[in-house]
Amino acid sequence: MQLQTLRPSPVTPTIDLDKQGVQHGFLRLPYSRDDSAWGSVMIPIAVLRNGDGPTALLTGGNHGDEYEGPIALFDLARTLDINTINGTVIIVPAMNYPAFQAGTRTSPIDKGNMNRSYPGKPDGTVTQKIADYFTRELLPRADVVLDFHSGGKTLDFVPFAAAHILPDKVQEAKGFDAVKAFSAPWSMRMLEIDAVGMYDTTVEEMGKVFVTTELGGGGTARAETVAIAKRGAANVLRHAGILHGAIEHRETRWLDMPSGNCFSFAEDAGLIETMVDLGEAVQEGQLIAQIYPIGRTGAAPAEIRAGITGVLAARHFPGLVKPGDCVAVVGTVD
Repeated sequence: MQLQTLRPSPVTPTIDLDKQGVQHGFLRLPYSRDDSAWGSVMIPIAVLRNGDGPTALLTGGNHGDEYEGPIALFDLARTLDINTINGTVIIVPAMNYPAFQAGTRTSPIDKGNMNRSYPGKPDGTVTQKIADYFTRELLPRADVVLDFHSGGKTLDFVPFAAAHILPDKVQEAKGFDAVKAFSAPWSMRMLEIDAVGMYDTTVEEMGKVFVTTELGGGGTARAETVAIAKRGAANVLRHAGILHGAIEHRETRWLDMPSGNCFSFAEDAGLIETMVDLGEAVQEGQLIAQIYPIGRTGAAPAEIRAGITGVLAARHFPGLVKPGDCVAVVGTVD
């Protein structure tokens, strides 16, 4: 992958990323605006370094309305005992900090979807500048990358950790081993419907071990999913040889996304009725949702049927849908 080399990154860390010990600071990005002519976006970052072991980069808030990751990572940055690690842990609880502050998927500054903005541009929009800094400055330092996601305000998922099917089978196996160590209730061999511009893709093209999650959704976090995130982060650090102690294994069920038939999309606007709950078994062709027209009574609902046999892994969260919305994802059980 060819990295952007037009000019240096405008982002400046307020801490020394290579210093031993515990540091809490910011990634400062100049951002001139109406209410602050010489203002900056200040992205919280913590770096804990003890010795010369491996480096893990832990991130949340790639989308600003997903909360398990930020909760787990703000907590980890505060509580992780440096004497229990060998190596470096870089923690950025809210990558797209403007979106996180606004509680929106995309940035209120430039409408940038950070997970479609990689590898970024040092002279681009605010979101592209943040992505560029991660691509050029943080990711090259990392051996393993854990990026927390959930469904945000529009999707809800069974709680799973995931890695991607990759051309490099050695790298792929390392990713799935790290997913197994995470020990979420579900584990996914993931297929993306659009991988262009994703943080995931950039990390994997660098040859790094990459783990991501989908831990619920609905624009909130539950005690169960936060606990999964906290335990999973510690387990990945133990698996990487950074955090001392044994992995806390929990039972996990493996899911595959073998083709685009996993996804169902709305072709009609209206009121959605979910016919199957998350985690329930479905058969190919089974009615899993229907969409009622809301302009008048007496009209038959549009039917959404499963494209494959498996379990319902994700669903549309709000009660109203628009044409093109992803309304269901079915994963096959391994």
